[in-house]
Amino acid sequence: MSPASITISVAETVRSSLRAAPHWLWLAGPLLLIVAIPVADAFLPPDIHLAHLLVVAVAVTAVAFGPWLTALVGALAVLALVAAGTVRHTLTTESVVVEIAALVAVCAFLVFFTYLRGRRDQELVHVRSVSDATQRVVLRPLPEHAGPISFASEYHSAEADTGIGGDLYAAARVPGSTRVLIGDVRGKGLASISDTAIVLGAFRAAAHRPVPLPELVAYIEDAVGWGLAEFSGLEEDAAERFVTAAVLDIPDDEPVVHVVSCGHPPPLLLRHLNGTATALTVPEPSPPLGLGVAIDTTYAAATFPFEHGDRLVLYTDGVSEARNERGVFYPLTERVAAWADQPPVPLVESLTADLRDYVGGRLHDDMAVIVIQRDGAPSEQSPSEAA
Repeated sequence: MSPASITISVAETVRSSLRAAPHWLWLAGPLLLIVAIPVADAFLPPDIHLAHLLVVAVAVTAVAFGPWLTALVGALAVLALVAAGTVRHTLTTESVVVEIAALVAVCAFLVFFTYLRGRRDQELVHVRSVSDATQRVVLRPLPEHAGPISFASEYHSAEADTGIGGDLYAAARVPGSTRVLIGDVRGKGLASISDTAIVLGAFRAAAHRPVPLPELVAYIEDAVGWGLAEFSGLEEDAAERFVTAAVLDIPDDEPVVHVVSCGHPPPLLLRHLNGTATALTVPEPSPPLGLGVAIDTTYAAATFPFEHGDRLVLYTDGVSEARNERGVFYPLTERVAAWADQPPVPLVESLTADLRDYVGGRLHDDMAVIVIQRDGAPSEQSPSEAA
């Protein structure tokens, strides 16, 4: 870490600590210095002079406050320096005049600095509000309930301070069933958001159609293939852009789940009767989205049991391919089996916390996980509520 980075980090830490303290403590230190230094100067020998330390009071104020309060403390510091010089009868000496001029200059600089910082903070607030709104539009939260099933989910982007990256999920209701998409765009972080938006837009446009699952995936493939090609700068770039995905259809009145896998890691089925975790491996997987049109792909759905009380764990490779310090992959199936009796929300929380501990606290890839539980009879919900 560079010295500049260390200085910025320390300043931000001090600033956060000061803002977390009660209001009356924020100015206690600077005001105490402004009062104590001139008083101490009056009793110290002539060759010991502390008034130049008044700049510390202004600097501490500038760390935590804006330009107006910094200017006020700066003015008090200058008056304290003048008072100290008057008491010691040194106000007109060259050294004190230089100290006053230097203090005024430093105060002016710190006031200007806090003004610029305030403008930057306002810009950051605006940018973050726009970013948050965009993220909510692109990656909408999953509903808590849709028909006879309930959801819990967790999402982490590889890039700090962003809520969306190359992983994606969505759910939609059609009469008689719930459809779920989970996917992973090639790449990670902010650079993959455009591809994420293309896939989610294609799913949302088609998922409400009452067509068989293979036809739905074929439509999504066509839309994704066109979208990725249109937004690719080079032909070679288009060939390297693809999305692994799993698309599920969960009927309300049948204890099954239909799965089409497009190169995505298999869902895990947690049986409520015996607490086992089983990978739902599709016998005929399809290529990732974005590649299917080029090779004239046909899609086949595999059907698996999904009964009352069972849970499905959908995830991206940011979970299954996370490594510890020894380079060992995260043992997802084993860990999930240990939490087979947990409801969806606690299960997701346990999985996320355990994954972070396993990798040492920082995830280096986008990560998405969904837990779906079949609760029983369909709830009274319109088809649009889960979109």
